[in-house]
Amino acid sequence: MEKPVTSLKDKVALVTGGSRGIGAAIARRLAAEGAIVAVTYSQSKAKAEALVAEIAKDGGRAHAIAADNRDVGAVEAAVRTLAKQHGRIDVLVNNAGVFDAGTLTDVSVEDFDRTIDVNVKAVFVATRAAAASMPDGGRVISIGSNLAARVPWPGMSLYVLSKSALIGFTKAVARDLGQRGITVNIVHPGSTDTDMNPAGGDHASQQRDLMAIPRFNDASDVAGLVAWLAGPQSKGVTGAEFTIDGGTNA
Repeated sequence: MEKPVTSLKDKVALVTGGSRGIGAAIARRLAAEGAIVAVTYSQSKAKAEALVAEIAKDGGRAHAIAADNRDVGAVEAAVRTLAKQHGRIDVLVNNAGVFDAGTLTDVSVEDFDRTIDVNVKAVFVATRAAAASMPDGGRVISIGSNLAARVPWPGMSLYVLSKSALIGFTKAVARDLGQRGITVNIVHPGSTDTDMNPAGGDHASQQRDLMAIPRFNDASDVAGLVAWLAGPQSKGVTGAEFTIDGGTNA
C-alpha cells in the first residue's frame, strides 16, 4: 500500500475562493499532503462548510472563513485570522476570481471595477497581508488563465486584462520576496471541468477543438501542479508561469 504524500505536513495554507471548483480541489490536495487549510468564501457558505467536513472526514485539517474578495478589510481580516490562529501562513493560493463576459462595447465601467477588485486588487491585498506573516521559504501561487497568452474568441477583454496583470505582478513580487526564499508563481489553467465550465457544456466541443489533447482538465490536475509549487521540490522556481491547458496554447 502506498504511503500518503506528506510534503506539506503542518504547513498553514490559505486558498481564496476555495469553496468549489478548482479552489476546492486545491484545498483537498493540500490537506491530503498534510497542510492545515483555510478556504475563504463569500456566498457559498454551505459548500465551504461541506468541503471542510469532507476534508476532516478524510483525516485532514481545514476551516472556512467568510471574506468577500471585493472587501479589502475582509480579505485582510481573513489573513490575520489565519495567522493569529496558527502563528503564520506558509502558503497563499490566490484562487478567487470572476468572469464577466462581453465585448468591449458591451461591458460597463461597473463590470471593470468588479473584475479588477476581485481578480487583481484582492490578489495584491492578500499577498501583501500574507507576506507579513509568512516565514522564509513560503509560497505564493496565483491562479491565472491560459487566455492571458492567447484569446481565441471575442468577449473576454476584462477577464484577460485582469489575468494578464497577474503575470507582471507575479514576476515583480518574486523579486520583492526572493531574498526571503519565498517563491511566487502563477498557474494558468485552460478549460477545466467545473460548475462554471462543465466538460459537457454547450461550448465544450468548441474548446476541445483548440486542444492538442482534447480533454478538459480535472480540477485535481490543476491542484496537483499547485501542490508541487507549494512543496519543497519547487524551492528554486519563482517568477514563473505554468500553463496546464491540454496544449490549447501550443
